[in-house]
Amino acid sequence: MNFKEKVVWITGASSGIGEALAEEFAKLGARLILSSRRQAELERVKAKLKMSDEDCLVLPLDLEQYHEMEDKVEKALNHFDRIDYLVNNGGISQRSLIMDTKMEVYERLMDIDFLGTVALSKAVLPVFIRQKSGHYTVVTSLMGKFASPLRAGYCGAKHALHGFFDALRLEHEDDNVGVTLVCPGFIRTDISRNALTGSGAAQQTMDQAQENGMSANECAQRIIKGINRGDFETYIGGKERLAVYLKRWFPRILHRVVRKSAVT
Repeated sequence: MNFKEKVVWITGASSGIGEALAEEFAKLGARLILSSRRQAELERVKAKLKMSDEDCLVLPLDLEQYHEMEDKVEKALNHFDRIDYLVNNGGISQRSLIMDTKMEVYERLMDIDFLGTVALSKAVLPVFIRQKSGHYTVVTSLMGKFASPLRAGYCGAKHALHGFFDALRLEHEDDNVGVTLVCPGFIRTDISRNALTGSGAAQQTMDQAQENGMSANECAQRIIKGINRGDFETYIGGKERLAVYLKRWFPRILHRVVRKSAVT
């Protein structure tokens, strides 16, 4: 794939993997739409990229406000006359036991990680169909393939993304619409600091495995390679990726391994 002059829309672009993706796509000559809740941070990323207003649109959006997504797509099309790639990267994690977690926390996780992503993707779908081309990249997690303690709601939302986007791929292959599901493991970002606890407050600490994980820029480079290969799914990280195959072939072994592992 040649990303030069292609319009790439990235959610969660104000930090972490999203910011790194913006950097890597900019190097490849893409035109960018940068979205997250934090406009000031999006403007910082745009300034770092040294991109013109013509080639980079800052478009704030809140995934919890998923009824607004059609308006956001209209604004994107008013600036660029097309959308070639939608990178659904925005989301939030969780660190709390099921017994200690308020239902409101699960609702928020589903609103942000699943419904917001689905709503934006659905709003972009008519554009892809009209163009007879388009590609969704959905940054889920290895937690979309297996589970871990303290992340039940997060796992549920990420598993749901796999079900939805596998169905979307089946329904729209004839429209030349592609889907790549990206499953990162431990990446050095603030995801664990921002993770919701049982009360809904942020954890505010970095998990040790996260701190020792892959850099966000290396992760972004591997994501783009996965898109280039046309991967249906791509697993990114270190030895934690092996858990995907343990889950498939030896689920009881994986169960024992995860129970003995440090999960924060």
